[in-house]
Amino acid sequence: MIHLKLSNIKVPVGNEKNLKNLVCKQFRIRTEDLKELRIVRQSVDARKKNNVLYNFQVEVTLPDQYSSLKGGNDVGECTPAPELTYPKWTHDESPVVVGFGPAGMFAALYLARCGAHPVIIERGERIEERQQSVQRFLQTKVLNTQSNVQFGEGGAGTFSDGKLNTNVHSEYNQFVLNEFYQHGAPESVTYQQNPHVGTDYLSKVVKNIRTEIESLGGTFHFNTLFDGFEKDGERLTVHCKDGKSFSTNHLLLGLGHSARDTIRMLHERGLLMEAKAFSIGVRMEHLQRDINRMQYGQSAHLLPPASYKGVVHIGNRGVYTFCMCPGGTVMASASEEGTIVTNGMSEHKRDKANANSALLVSVLPEDFLHGSVLDGIDYQENYERLAFRMAGDGRAPGNLVGEFLKGQIATRHRKVVPSYPHGLYYGDFSRCLPDYAVHALREALPQLDRRLPGIANVDTVLTGVETRSSSPVRILRNEERVSSVSGIYPIGEGAGYAGGIMSAAIDGLKTAIAIVAPQNIQ
Repeated sequence: MIHLKLSNIKVPVGNEKNLKNLVCKQFRIRTEDLKELRIVRQSVDARKKNNVLYNFQVEVTLPDQYSSLKGGNDVGECTPAPELTYPKWTHDESPVVVGFGPAGMFAALYLARCGAHPVIIERGERIEERQQSVQRFLQTKVLNTQSNVQFGEGGAGTFSDGKLNTNVHSEYNQFVLNEFYQHGAPESVTYQQNPHVGTDYLSKVVKNIRTEIESLGGTFHFNTLFDGFEKDGERLTVHCKDGKSFSTNHLLLGLGHSARDTIRMLHERGLLMEAKAFSIGVRMEHLQRDINRMQYGQSAHLLPPASYKGVVHIGNRGVYTFCMCPGGTVMASASEEGTIVTNGMSEHKRDKANANSALLVSVLPEDFLHGSVLDGIDYQENYERLAFRMAGDGRAPGNLVGEFLKGQIATRHRKVVPSYPHGLYYGDFSRCLPDYAVHALREALPQLDRRLPGIANVDTVLTGVETRSSSPVRILRNEERVSSVSGIYPIGEGAGYAGGIMSAAIDGLKTAIAIVAPQNIQ
C-alpha cells in the first residue's frame, strides 16, 4: 500500500458529502481501491460569488498499482507530523505553573507527561464554578474580581470564539490542534483553514486537559493568587495570598494579559520588563446574514457563518479588525470594578443573529510611555474607567456607524439589536477613547467598506471599549526563555510572547520542552 497527499480538490459547495467520489474521479482512482481518506485541509474559495467552492487537501491509502500518481500535479508524499517525546523529569522538585490559560495548560500537560508532577496555581475558579460566576455577572452585574471572563481555569480565551488559527508558522501547530481534538473539540479543528472551538466546547476541553494532568500526578490550587517569591540560590519559594507556599527550581508564569496586580508586583521585585505596543478601539456588530451575503453571495445558505478580516493604515497607525466572532455576542469582560471592557464570544454553532468584531487602532509606546514600563497598563485602565463613568451603571458606551461618521450620537439602535448584556449608553466615544483613536476609526471605516462592502453600514452598532487585545508589557527573557531572575520563565500572552489561544499554547509548550529537553526544541 502507498500513502499519498492529494491537493487542490475543488468541490462545489453543497457537494462536499461526495468528496470521496470526486477525489476518485479527479485522480482516476477506482472507488473500491480507495482504502482510507483523511481530510488534511479544508478552505472556502469565495472569490467568485457565483461559483463558491470548497478546496480540499486529503491523505489517502491506495494499492501499490497507483504509484504512478507520484510526482504528478497536486500529488505528494505524506509527511507524518513530528511526534513529541517525553523525557523523564530529573529534577528534585516539581515545577510550579502560575495560570491555567492556554500557555499554562500546554506547559503543564507536557511537564505532567514527563513525570514532573507540576503544581498549578490559578487565581480563579475551576471551569464549572467559573461559568457560574460569569453568568452571575452577565445577569446581575455582580463581578467576582478573581474569577471572571479574564481569570479562571482556561484563561480569557475560554469565553471567546475559541479561534485556533494562528500567524505563527510552527511545527507544533498540528500537535496543539490534535490535542484539542483528543480532549473533546470537534475533529474539524484539525483540518479547517480557520478552525474554531467555541466557548461551549472549550470548557469541556479545558476540563479534560486538567483531568489528564491530575491523572499523571499534577496538582491544582484554584482560588489561589500568586503573591510573590523569594530566591535562595537556585531555589524559589513561591508565595500565595491565602498563605500557601511552594518550593521549586522552575516557576512558569502564564499570567494572562489582565493580571495587572501580578505584573506590578513582579516589577517591584525586579523582573526586567519593557513597554510594548498594543491596541484600543470598539466592537462593531452586524447582522450575520448580511456578512454571509457579503462574503458568499447566493451560496450563503449552504455555508457556515462567514467571517471577515480587514486592515488599513491611517498615518503611522494600523486600524484593523480583530477576533471576529460570527454568530456571537459582545461580552462584558471586566475584571476590575468600575471598568468597561468588551470582547467577543461565539459558541461552536455560531448561530446567534449578530456577527461582531473588534475594530482596533494601534497604540504606540510614545502615546503612553512617560517613565515607567507599566504606563501602558495605567493607560488601558484609564480608558476602561472613563467608559464606565459615561453611564455609571454598567452600560457600555455605544453609537451607530451612521451617526459616528457624522460626529453625531444615535439615540437608539435600528436594524442591529446590540447584544452587550448590560445594555448601551449612546454617547461620544471621545469621552472614553483617545482623540487619535476616534479620528483613525472615522478615517478607516469608509476605507474598510470599500474593501468589505457593508462593514460601515449606517446601522452597524459600535460598542466601547476594547482594550485588552494584547498585553502592554513584555517580561524580558533570554534565549533559554529565562527571565532576569533565574528559574522564572515568563510564557504566553500576558508575558508579551503570544497573541491568541494557539500562539500562547505553543509558547507554553516550547518553554516546557526547553526546561526538560532543550535539545529537542524545534
